Amino acid sequence: MKKNTQDSSFFEKKEAKKLSSDSFRAGRALWKSGFFFAFFLLAATVARADGLAFVIDSGAAAISLIDVATMQEIRRVPVLREPHHMALTPDHRFLLIGDTVGNEIIFFDPVRGEIARRMPMSDPYQLQFSPDGKTLLVTELARNRVDLYDADSYHLRVRLALASLPSHINFSPDSKTAFVTLQQSNQLAAIATETGQIRWQIDVGDTPAGVLWLDGRVVVAIMGNNGLAVVDPGTGAIERRIVTGRGAHNLFLSPDGKTLYVSNRVDSTIAVLDAKTLVVQREISLPGGPDDLDFAPDGKLWVTRRFAHSVAVLDPGSGKYDIIEVGRSPHGIWLNTHDHLPRVLAEAKGTHS
Repeated sequence: MKKNTQDSSFFEKKEAKKLSSDSFRAGRALWKSGFFFAFFLLAATVARADGLAFVIDSGAAAISLIDVATMQEIRRVPVLREPHHMALTPDHRFLLIGDTVGNEIIFFDPVRGEIARRMPMSDPYQLQFSPDGKTLLVTELARNRVDLYDADSYHLRVRLALASLPSHINFSPDSKTAFVTLQQSNQLAAIATETGQIRWQIDVGDTPAGVLWLDGRVVVAIMGNNGLAVVDPGTGAIERRIVTGRGAHNLFLSPDGKTLYVSNRVDSTIAVLDAKTLVVQREISLPGGPDDLDFAPDGKLWVTRRFAHSVAVLDPGSGKYDIIEVGRSPHGIWLNTHDHLPRVLAEAKGTHS
């Protein structure tokens, strides 16, 4: 009997221990579910962060979305093949990203960072809307063409053959002329936006890339000549050249219009110029092949490092920077934090329609 009593006590203790263990596991499971639910809500909140940086990972066939406040990549959106550049629609409802090799345009919600829809389009490399919002110009880098679309309907109005490698785009302020660099033929073309007629086409130097209208002149970054060419927009005559660094690739005007930044991809520097005089004031070292950039509300520059799979958040005053890892070969970048963007209006309109 004693043995049975002991056995009974043993099994009672074992069962009690099991119940305690089960209760612990149940409690732990409940805690976990609560934790993961809270984590899910937090992740959902972060993923919908109002301050987003869109980074185009050309080599990874993806778009990295970064929370501007925390400088953390919150998700990576896969696309078809090889995206490169983007443009905000004139009504600010969509951010258009061209999947160049995938032959489609992806319409992103610029507030939420979600895909609203897709549309087939031939080889969309660079894309830009005219200042009057009536024309979308798209360069077909691989097919040596420039396409002019009606901005409201995306109807192809003009297709123009241009040799060779039509690349970057900019417009005159009156929207009447588009300027397109031709990288392989070392030329800059001026195109009548309404008709597609070539106004002039001139040699500007070895491998031209970025182009910008600035104070009544057209400024072109010439990669092979390590600097800028300043061009008369009426005649195409080259007025002067400015050395900025090896592989001068793209150029960006600060929001206040006082400073011009030039990314020198081979030297891995950013040249800082006075926008009025075009005098180089200083250089900022940024390893990894700086390419495109955008301006944050705090005055910092968000710069894609094309050869380092990352974005640098650069203080242009001190030259110090933080690094955010993204996908392979990051190219275009855009922040939705600009003051002129009617983000509330875009949400109210319903960007998924």
